[in-house]
Amino acid sequence: MPASAPRSPAPARWFVPGDLNGFFGLVVDNLSILGFIAMALVGMFQFPAEVVFGRMFPGTAFGVLVGNLAYTVMARRLARRTGRSDVTAMPLGLDAPTSIGMALLVLGPAFWTFRNLGMDAHAAAIETWHLGMAALVIMGGLKLVLSFFGEAVTRALPRAALLGSIAGIALVLMGLLPLLETLKSPVVGLLTLGLLLYVLIAMGRLPVRLPGVLVAFLIGTALYYLLGLSGLGVPGFAVPTFTAPHVVLPWPSLGFIDGMPHALPYLPLLLPFGLLMVVGGINVSESARAAGDDYRTRDILLVEAMATLVAGVCGGVAQTTPYIGQPAYKHMGARSGYTLLTGLFIGIGGMLGIVSMLVQWLPLAVLSPIIVYVAIDITTQAFEATPRQHAGAMVLGFLPSVAYLLLIKAQGWVPADRMDYLLATPDAHGLSEMAVIKLLGNGFIITSMLWIGAVVAMIDGRLLRAGAFWLVAAAMTLFGLIHSVAAGGGIYVPWQVHGLPRTMMLQFAGAYLALAALMWGLSRLHRAGPAEPVQGTDGT
Repeated sequence: MPASAPRSPAPARWFVPGDLNGFFGLVVDNLSILGFIAMALVGMFQFPAEVVFGRMFPGTAFGVLVGNLAYTVMARRLARRTGRSDVTAMPLGLDAPTSIGMALLVLGPAFWTFRNLGMDAHAAAIETWHLGMAALVIMGGLKLVLSFFGEAVTRALPRAALLGSIAGIALVLMGLLPLLETLKSPVVGLLTLGLLLYVLIAMGRLPVRLPGVLVAFLIGTALYYLLGLSGLGVPGFAVPTFTAPHVVLPWPSLGFIDGMPHALPYLPLLLPFGLLMVVGGINVSESARAAGDDYRTRDILLVEAMATLVAGVCGGVAQTTPYIGQPAYKHMGARSGYTLLTGLFIGIGGMLGIVSMLVQWLPLAVLSPIIVYVAIDITTQAFEATPRQHAGAMVLGFLPSVAYLLLIKAQGWVPADRMDYLLATPDAHGLSEMAVIKLLGNGFIITSMLWIGAVVAMIDGRLLRAGAFWLVAAAMTLFGLIHSVAAGGGIYVPWQVHGLPRTMMLQFAGAYLALAALMWGLSRLHRAGPAEPVQGTDGT
């Protein structure tokens, strides 16, 4: 009797019990980011809510749907190819740092700029929406190109520069600004934050078998409405206006073309945002591979890029990314069903208005603490994932983010005519303090990456490489990619700049050229022979 042919492995199940845990975790992550976008735009910048929920959110949610469906298909193909039933899909969602950065650093300030030009709130919101679409298309296009060269980019920039620049945003902007919102309702905010710190940082266990983040959201929201309705300690409490779910289909449009001219001045922010997601995609692919799921890195990056492009063309304003927690979802027992469920819930819920309705009813004091935790986690990971000797370089890279924070706040504290005077009036020691804050804040992410890269190269003894970073900084200064002297912080060509702004531009560019020359001179000195040790005052 002939030997029977080997049996093909049974197809992987669509859903397993662990997919429910993964679904709750991934959905809460995405809802919290959408909630913060709404909080920042509507609450902080007085953006019209109907544009946020009716125009921006459907396309943003559609990008999550497209990306999660693609990752679900990739997981099932990998399971069939390997004959394994324990393959876990790559989780995809809205990227917290860059989504929050888009709201705080691009969309909100752009809306104010349009309002200052005399537009009414609705018209300014539509222009800002088109700008956001264009920004997403720019970042998606960059990610699409870098999908084929991502590893070369990571070799050119040290890990400290990539992680340190985003950690500066996390600590200074994502940490402090949401913390201020948290403390506006201290009882609700601190309790929610404390519970999140207990389950996420202290790894404490709760007496219920539910995801800790979900429990914190439920308790915080219940407490907020209980205290608010009873009049016991929620200042300014008001029950949100109920908006019945309605269908808003994210049809493709050419609105991003209208927004492209307005988006170009924000390139110093958008390009690092896209680059960081490529690096993140490479890192999460390695993380999944270490956990046993060997996804092709280029495929992970291409899906991420296409999901972002689709979202931008369909009206989205926040980019998607694969999440670093794939091994954690595998540990939960999740397989491929949780990404399918998440994509359908967020995507279809966004089209039907269900996601917008949920976000409107989540209080700011409950949403903000999760962003504070994300800021802590990003900063901690930056230090843990980089060599210890590079820590000082990363700390230096945080300082441009502080300047940008001061620049944001100064615009609300200092009248416009007074601001012009402060910028144009030097003090006894050189440029005015406000001018330095403005120039250091403009293009702060790229500035941070270049500063960290140069100092890391110095630490490693690669002085010519450090000089190259300073030369790049000088060139970028001349075109406004960093230290822009333009009124709106945009890019330009050097011969268009005149007067005091030209002087400031040339001083910063000259300073970087001097640093590059110093690195070149020191490198030649070191090649000529080891320096004599400096004798201390105690004779050692």
